[in-house]
Amino acid sequence: MTEAATLRRALGLGSLTYYGLGTILGAGIYVLVGKVAGYAGLYAPIAFLVAGLIAAFTAFSYAELTARYPHAAGEAVYVQEGLRLKPLSVLVGALIVASGIVSCASLVNGFVGYLDVFVHAPRWVAIGTIIAVLWALASWGISESVRAATIVTLIEIGGLLLVLAVSAPDLATLPTRLPELLPPPQASVWSGILLGAFVAFYAFLGFEDMVNVAEEVQNPQRNLPRAIFLAVGIATLLYLLVALAAVLSLPQDRLAQTSAPLAEMYTRATGKPPLLISLISLFAVLNGALIQIIMGSRVLYGMSHRGWLPHRLGRISPRTRTPLAATAAVALTVFALALGFPLLSLAKATSFLILIVFALVNLSLLRVKRRIPLAPGVRCYPLWIPMAGLVSTVGLIVFQLVAWLVG
Repeated sequence: MTEAATLRRALGLGSLTYYGLGTILGAGIYVLVGKVAGYAGLYAPIAFLVAGLIAAFTAFSYAELTARYPHAAGEAVYVQEGLRLKPLSVLVGALIVASGIVSCASLVNGFVGYLDVFVHAPRWVAIGTIIAVLWALASWGISESVRAATIVTLIEIGGLLLVLAVSAPDLATLPTRLPELLPPPQASVWSGILLGAFVAFYAFLGFEDMVNVAEEVQNPQRNLPRAIFLAVGIATLLYLLVALAAVLSLPQDRLAQTSAPLAEMYTRATGKPPLLISLISLFAVLNGALIQIIMGSRVLYGMSHRGWLPHRLGRISPRTRTPLAATAAVALTVFALALGFPLLSLAKATSFLILIVFALVNLSLLRVKRRIPLAPGVRCYPLWIPMAGLVSTVGLIVFQLVAWLVG
């Protein structure tokens, strides 16, 4: 009897960090910094800091859980281990897949915005073509996919550094303009900041995707937590600098309206067409979309492997060592959503879905730590960290629900 094909452990600390950093950077800053400013105005950097703090608490919870349970379909496994409710675990897996699909659809919409700088193609043609390319690359193999993601991640970082370099004169005004960037203790101001933080939270998503390739990571108990912290830390620093450059260099109304904010910043600073930064932005958005497709397919594979979904979705190709049926299912759903919904609506939906998952993951870690306070070979964090993650994520969910109901 032929042994069934399995996933290949091909990712080390460096490649995994680039994998996570690529999806975090591609997920938001290239397309959403203007949308955050539309809610928070000059306080957009504060909105990013609030979102980053909420993400950081949950990142610690993920780091401990992935070291305890280094499996694909990570969140579904964590909830099963913590809350012991199979229907809820399946629901969490479904939410993660849905968030990845919706996120990928929003990124594809962002891609079309930057593509318009070069060529005006029918929207459905542009979306269909890029999803076909991403599907093919995600199906090719994890080593090849992550190698491509690593190269593009370096290009993404270079693009952000380029924007910061041309925005240096505006950043130099920070000491004199700092008072106007510090929000007063007014409810209306902080309401806008929190609404902006809800959108900005989307820009931090990606570290949770890393746990779903756990079965393709070398020494996951050591490398996964370290890679999560490196990716989140680097992304937070870059986000804060870019958000500061954006609000210091562009008028608020223009920043809120543009669909290609970094291209707008580049043109304003240099007076030149934003061809280079737009090209880099295209790569950045595609990188984030690629990783979302990989993540979604691995969650479907992991859930199928546990008998929670049809067996076909867990079948691994002996040639590519990737779950081809699961990858195709994710790509086709992305295509349908990308055609049907605008970028901001998709980004908000992604944030909402992920916040629900994050709340359940933090609650699951609390339950796990009460039963098993320490685990061999695992760095365990204080109980207040998942508690803070639970309170902050639930708080942001409630705030957004109230805002939707009032609005």
